[in-house]
Amino acid sequence: MRTILVVGGGYAGFYTAWKLEKKLRRGEARLVLVDPRPYMTYQPFLPEVLAGSVEARHAAVSLRRHLRRTKIVAGAVTRIDHANRSVTVSPAQGPELELGYDIIVVTAGAVTRQLAVPGVADQAIGMKHVEEAVAIRDRLLTAFDQASALEPGPERQRLLTVTFVGGGFSGVEGFGESLSLATSLLRSYPELDASELRFHLVEARNRILPEVTDKPGEWVVRSLEKRGGRVHLNSQVLSAQDGHVVLSTGAEFDSELIVWTVGNGANPMVRNHTDLPIDERGLLTVRADLRVGTEEHPVEDAWGAGDDAAVPDLASPHPGAATVPNAQHAVRQGKLLAKNIIAVLRGREPKPYVHHSLGTVATLGLGHGIFQYHRIVVKGLPAWLMHRGYHVLAVPTWERKIRVLAVWLTAVFYGRDIVSLASVQHPRDAFTSGGDVAPRRLEEVPSEPAA
Repeated sequence: MRTILVVGGGYAGFYTAWKLEKKLRRGEARLVLVDPRPYMTYQPFLPEVLAGSVEARHAAVSLRRHLRRTKIVAGAVTRIDHANRSVTVSPAQGPELELGYDIIVVTAGAVTRQLAVPGVADQAIGMKHVEEAVAIRDRLLTAFDQASALEPGPERQRLLTVTFVGGGFSGVEGFGESLSLATSLLRSYPELDASELRFHLVEARNRILPEVTDKPGEWVVRSLEKRGGRVHLNSQVLSAQDGHVVLSTGAEFDSELIVWTVGNGANPMVRNHTDLPIDERGLLTVRADLRVGTEEHPVEDAWGAGDDAAVPDLASPHPGAATVPNAQHAVRQGKLLAKNIIAVLRGREPKPYVHHSLGTVATLGLGHGIFQYHRIVVKGLPAWLMHRGYHVLAVPTWERKIRVLAVWLTAVFYGRDIVSLASVQHPRDAFTSGGDVAPRRLEEVPSEPAA
């Protein structure tokens, strides 16, 4: 019986394994999935996890619960030796191990792109994983608690200053949701005033949200600034040493919370530790049918999809274009990849990946959103409702849909929960001090690479 090895349990990897389980005949192939995390993160919900509108665990889909016929290996693939049909896995505990396979599916995802900016590695938090969204939320809530006990001044101002770097979807949605959360928190903190909030969104280009056209993008900037945000276009962060942010425009300010969302970088394992072909960006070279290789030189028994692969975009009017790294493509690529593997196993031809965009939708905070499909643009509350409706349908499994809906319905009557659990990152403090311990500042959680 052949072994199909899936590297990475993100969108593309999860959906590939999930659909293969349903389509494989008994005894036709054995499935193995390797990922250091025991769950798939539904990333479109991370901004709402940050804002407390979605419970953190509900944005994570358990691999073991839903992939019942797949062997899950908890570890990170560190090397792919396709010539010998084996991978090297570094587990959380114990020595490295070698796993053999007959067919490999590389869906290792991308990592947060980091730039050599002084202080960023020490101060900033990414927003690619559930743990990071929770840490951002807890740090913001903790900052409000600490600021409320201080007199107006530089330290209080620093605690109430938040900086998002990157004006793509993750940055704008996270910025909008955190601004919405902070504004609603003021009702519970009479000691603080809205004029003391400083929310900065920094973008190196002359516009945000490149997925939408110019006028809707300009409307988003106006909407965020009307609500108290400050959008810095054509600006770069030159330094963030000790939380002191210096911009290329000359602006300087102290910021308690810095969130880094400047886009994806190539997965180091795919870029440096595989004998499979990669392009100049460090992405896996993939054909339109998701087989690794080129039209002239396909690589036998190797497939790829998702953010680590340069999948040709056959729906684009620009020759040679690749699909953008987003959930809309990764989910559909995973589903097609499973069908194509089945087709090849049974002697049929695989189909090319073609997907025409369903439009772009983003949340900008509670009751605020933007949607665009070609020339159709919807703004405000209707777009926000469309965002919620689309993603509750898109999140996999009915179990997760019902849990998310339950939290949203509860929030209609009781609002968002504003309890910070930052202390869970130091669970032994109360025990070692006999319970007599003053709260300390939340230490940052560094972004971890994907499998």
